[in-house]
Amino acid sequence: MAATEITALIASSLATFLQIYFALLIIRILLSWFPNIDWSSAPFSVLSQLTDPYLNIFRSIIPPLGGIDFSPILAIFLLQFLQQAVTGIAV
Repeated sequence: MAATEITALIASSLATFLQIYFALLIIRILLSWFPNIDWSSAPFSVLSQLTDPYLNIFRSIIPPLGGIDFSPILAIFLLQFLQQAVTGIAV
């Protein structure tokens, strides 16, 4: 296997991971609109444990304004940028 093939394989795998993580992040953001969700119950706690560390980075940069958390917007933009960059390497 040539070095370029290995690089393409790694980049492709990383791009797939970022796509899956992006989907989980969108689900987490959409579910946050429902205040009655118990984030300590089984499916939601796993989702929270997977996505909150990434979102907390941006929550420390952009505090909620008027009770609205705008940090997921920045988190999505950065994740999309990374996904596009990795996809460009994979091609």
